[in-house]
Amino acid sequence: MKIAFDAKRFFHNTSGLGNYSRDLVRILAKYFTENEYILLNKNKSERGSDILGNSNVHFVETSKGSLSRQLKMGKDAQKQNVDIFHGLSGELPLKWGKEPIKKIVTIHDLIFVRYPQYYSFFDRKIHLWKFKKAANSADKIIAISEQTKKDIIEFLKVPESKIEVIYQGCHKAFKEQQSDDFIQQTKLKFNLPERFILNVGTIEDRKNLFNVVKAIQDTEIPLVVVGKKTKYFQRIANFIQKNKMEKQIHFLEGVSMDELAVIYKLADIFVYPSFFEGFGIPVIEALFSKTVTITSNTSCLPEAGGPDSVYIDPENYLDIQSKIKFLWDNESERKRRADKGFEFVQKFNDEPIANELMNLYRKIIS
Repeated sequence: MKIAFDAKRFFHNTSGLGNYSRDLVRILAKYFTENEYILLNKNKSERGSDILGNSNVHFVETSKGSLSRQLKMGKDAQKQNVDIFHGLSGELPLKWGKEPIKKIVTIHDLIFVRYPQYYSFFDRKIHLWKFKKAANSADKIIAISEQTKKDIIEFLKVPESKIEVIYQGCHKAFKEQQSDDFIQQTKLKFNLPERFILNVGTIEDRKNLFNVVKAIQDTEIPLVVVGKKTKYFQRIANFIQKNKMEKQIHFLEGVSMDELAVIYKLADIFVYPSFFEGFGIPVIEALFSKTVTITSNTSCLPEAGGPDSVYIDPENYLDIQSKIKFLWDNESERKRRADKGFEFVQKFNDEPIANELMNLYRKIIS
């Protein structure tokens, strides 16, 4: 089988959609070596170069031009005689030639419909138009959670039979054991506290870091934050300054994937009180790291967190505070939940996900 991917995110996104794209191609190339995987884009980058090192993964340069991804990439894929084209980030090309080709699109979330306040009017309209087009022209849609599947049915008016839920995994670094030397180096490099709670993700309104900061006010509990700052960060910074919490909260930048894996393992508790997610990869990363997780009781987060994570009302910082304090003071409960979470998260391992993807590809071809 020959499968082509829209590889824009594969090469040019550092987080969410980029990680999904790279992991998906990596696991298919590893577990189904007999197929050929074509990465289509105008250019490539160093990201994913290890995956391109596989003999069954090839980069193909697509036509240039400002709208070539929408208007030419589909025909470029057909010229490669591929069996399937897979759009990895909610989009499919608009133009196709006469050659037969099956089309799959992965839709990660419809947060821009549920929470329009986080997006500009223009972005909302463009996203909705693109997603509807892709959903209509796809032979199958992959939703990355049951929550996203429900949203696709509700907001894009797609029949349930057209949608398959296939969860995503996470970067292999979180499943590996880093050396003691590297762990020590990471601790020293980032001047990590002896004990701390951790939050990972873009520092934006929807991810709700502010309520974690409020929850640890008047405690001695250190917080380590790894994530890109947006305008929302200033509100948090002002609060930290006003309440003299500068020594309690550590913002880290320039963290590699291997360093991040170490930081997850060193954390006592991972806290992720997002208002809404399509899936919530950081929760999976924490569970693979054997770190107990506190997350929201909303959207898909219970799907990712499983029965032994601790759930909070993201609107209520006092609820977050009481759950943090309970776990912080209770080592045996942290360990019990972390061990159970590690058992649960095995369903998000590479091989079962690769098998589900390949079963869908085979079904669509037959």
